[in-house]
Amino acid sequence: MDTRFQQQMKFIYEIDKIKSIIRKTKLFDGSRHENDAEHSWHLAMIAMILSEYANEPVDVSKVIKMVLIHDIVEIDAGDTIVYDINPEEKEQEEMACANRIYGMLPDDQKEELISIWQEFEARTTPEAKFAAAIDRAEPIIQNYFNQGGTWKEHNIKENQVLDVNQKKIQEGSETFWKYIRSLLDECRDNEYYAE
Repeated sequence: MDTRFQQQMKFIYEIDKIKSIIRKTKLFDGSRHENDAEHSWHLAMIAMILSEYANEPVDVSKVIKMVLIHDIVEIDAGDTIVYDINPEEKEQEEMACANRIYGMLPDDQKEELISIWQEFEARTTPEAKFAAAIDRAEPIIQNYFNQGGTWKEHNIKENQVLDVNQKKIQEGSETFWKYIRSLLDECRDNEYYAE
C-alpha cells in the first residue's frame, strides 16, 4: 500500500470523530442535539438547494466543500456557542487543530483543505460569504422550531442574536436574511429569547 493512500485513510478514520461532536443546537423536531456531521451535511444540502439566492454567483461545489470541512477542527476544539467565544483565542486554537487534522493528508490535499477552510473563515469571497450565511442561519431556524431552546438554555438575548448573525447572513444572501429576519421577529413576538 502506498504512503499517500495510507495518509488519506488515516484522515478518513480521524474525521469519523466529527460524528461524536455534539452541537449546542437541537434538530428541528427538538428530539436531540445534532452532531457536527449532521450539521455539515445539512449545510451542504442547503447550499445545493438555495445557492441561487446568494448575493453573487457562487461555485456551489466550492461552497459544499467549505461547509463539509468547516467544523472538522471541532474534533479537537469542540463545539462552542458562537455568543460566548473570544475570536482571537478561537482562531489560534482552530488553526492548530486544522494543522493537526488536515496535516494527516498528503501535502497537496492538506494545502487545499486548509486553504478552503481559511477562505471560509475569512469570508471575503462570494462562496465564503454564502457558506457563512447558511452556517449562521441554520441554528436560528433550529431555535425557531425549538421555541428558543438553545437561546433560553444559554441566556441569549435578541440583541446578541442580531449582533452575531445579521451581517454574516446579509453579506451572503439578502434574500435569506429577509427570511431569517421574519423568523427572528416571530421569535421576539413569541418570547423565544432569554429575558
